[in-house]
Amino acid sequence: MKKFSPLVILLFIVSNLNAQAIYKTLESSILGSKRELKIQLPRNYDPEAKRSYPLVLVLDGDYLFEPVAGNIDYQAYWEDIPDCIIVGVNQDKTRDVDFFYDNETFFPVDGGADFYEFLAQDVLPYMEDNYGVSNYKMIVGHDLGANFANYFLFKDKPIFRAYVALSPDFAPEMVNRLQERLQTLKQETFYYLATADADIRVLKTAIVEADNKFKTIENSKLHYKFNNFEDANHYSLVGQGIPKALNEIFALYKPINGKEYNEKVLTFEGSPYDYLIKKYEDIEYFYGFKKPLIENDIRAIAAACNKKDDLESLEKLAKTIKKKFPGSMLGAYYMGMYHEKEGNLKKALLRYKSGLSLDPSQYIDKEIMLEKMYEIQDAMKN
Repeated sequence: MKKFSPLVILLFIVSNLNAQAIYKTLESSILGSKRELKIQLPRNYDPEAKRSYPLVLVLDGDYLFEPVAGNIDYQAYWEDIPDCIIVGVNQDKTRDVDFFYDNETFFPVDGGADFYEFLAQDVLPYMEDNYGVSNYKMIVGHDLGANFANYFLFKDKPIFRAYVALSPDFAPEMVNRLQERLQTLKQETFYYLATADADIRVLKTAIVEADNKFKTIENSKLHYKFNNFEDANHYSLVGQGIPKALNEIFALYKPINGKEYNEKVLTFEGSPYDYLIKKYEDIEYFYGFKKPLIENDIRAIAAACNKKDDLESLEKLAKTIKKKFPGSMLGAYYMGMYHEKEGNLKKALLRYKSGLSLDPSQYIDKEIMLEKMYEIQDAMKN
């Protein structure tokens, strides 16, 4: 894996945002006014393609959109998380009104209730009508915005499947209500909560108390994660919390790493190929969209097949690769590997030769194909 300095990463993020961000003015009859949206689409986004992406709604988009969008773009580039569509709502002039709640019920009223409906009935439908949005939706908030995001949890069937609460300024009774609600969730839901050692004291106290309650919840549908960052304050914790949250939310989606390979792939009761199929089926079930087969996972499963001398699994893998990547060297390479392992060197050589005219992949190129051909030819002479 390539490594970059923080400065290079920052330049990578900023340059990409300048190229990708879309600014949209959305007129709302609910609010009786116009609101500014910031939208970032995945790289190589094709409006004609039949593909859907998770939607990430960012409150306080005037300052929180760029950190969220940058982190998502960077991690998606390395295939650690899926490509996502991000929409931020600017609130620099309306924040207090947007997040307003009643002093007795502590639920949104007046401008807060209107803003809630604006998000649910204007922003989300607009994104669904105009972009390839999947059913998997995430909401990200900081401070008052993090508190406000929680109100969506109290719907009978919550709109969002993942909640990122960065140093929330909890309304009275919110923590107790959340504890009760999170206990009864019936759909897979992720809840991320963060504070820091130098966070605003009154907020940190409430957040730590919330964590003490939330971590006792026994609900298999709830996936809860908490961070208390060192050397960070109310604002800088955002920079640490966003990548941590993404890492946890999309843990299942991540490419197979060394730990998963040793602890799960090699110990799986079925074949390595069966593990691959199950992993991708689980991703589709949990997130509601299909993950395209990636080369990192192909390499891991092929290695497991070879380690276990599982030729049947390796053949299934090779056929799947050929079907998924018809114009790539990948299919020829892994079919060649299969024939080589079964001892049919003539077929293996033909497979490797056939790949020379195809497109290289991330790891397989013409040089590698030639090396395999030379190895086979030398073996056939002996």
